[in-house]
Amino acid sequence: MSTFGLALFVFCILGIFINASHAQLQHNFYAKSCPKAEKIIEDYVHKHIPKAPSLAAALLRLHFHDCFVRGCDGSVLLNFTLSTKNQTEKVAIPNQTLRGFSFIDGVKKIVEAECPGVVSCADIVTLVARDSVVVTGGPFWNVPTGRRDGKISNASEALANIPPPTSNLSSLQTSFANKGLDLKDLVLLSGAHTIGVSHCSSFSTRLYNFTGVLGTQDPSLDSEYASNLKGKKCKSINDNTTIVEMDPGSFRTFDLSYYKLLLKRRGLFQSDAALTTSATTKSFINQLVKGSLEEFNTEFAKAMEKMGKIEVKTGSAGEIRKQCAFVNK
Repeated sequence: MSTFGLALFVFCILGIFINASHAQLQHNFYAKSCPKAEKIIEDYVHKHIPKAPSLAAALLRLHFHDCFVRGCDGSVLLNFTLSTKNQTEKVAIPNQTLRGFSFIDGVKKIVEAECPGVVSCADIVTLVARDSVVVTGGPFWNVPTGRRDGKISNASEALANIPPPTSNLSSLQTSFANKGLDLKDLVLLSGAHTIGVSHCSSFSTRLYNFTGVLGTQDPSLDSEYASNLKGKKCKSINDNTTIVEMDPGSFRTFDLSYYKLLLKRRGLFQSDAALTTSATTKSFINQLVKGSLEEFNTEFAKAMEKMGKIEVKTGSAGEIRKQCAFVNK
């Protein structure tokens, strides 16, 4: 065989291998192995989230934090054990306020009873995030499944990969680009802040110590909004317990209010305000505000489906955990 012919043969074989690998993440992946899985998950979400609506945002955030470290592989769910010999993602600073772990465990228990050892925790997290958004009035998006669970979870990787609420646009752009996401994805995925709450500690430096000198305030934050936060919510820079709505007035409803507040300089985090500091991202925001909620929902759904495919493990990679908090023995 000629050198060209050999190269062509190898290329074709690689192409077949790569396509086969990608094909393992597909719609209705569990159609034969666990046909009721997605309905079980959907029913669980629709039963429990209305009773604890703040969990919808928490579960969406859990999905985001999982995907940004080692891909969407459920690594954020793992507990520290003596056998792991390192602190897991759960204990990293960005993840110390994550919630929803027991909710995921509850879903996993029911799915395991139906189909033992079939449905991954990574897929459960992804499906739960989607179904939780739907419950809040947000969009439905297709979730191709077939993710496998990772066996490695390091706190240091979470700290390095998850963009903090103090991020500027440059660091946000880099963090998202590292995951194959662009500026439009950044603006759209930040729209998740239309639901949910935050602790004062995530943004209190904007109110009390912005320049490193006690008493200084972030000039990019609307002064009236800042005064209201200081007077009624976060009365001290040391407040670590009070929670504040990220989208005041409609924090339980998936809508465009978050973007409208950004244009009024009322984004809660520095990372929110950062979205208005470039012509490109501000243009995206203006387009969303001038458009319809249906248009935003469509674009948000595309960005979420894209995020859900970050560095997924398929085929023989990883495992299907029996319990989401522990690797299989």
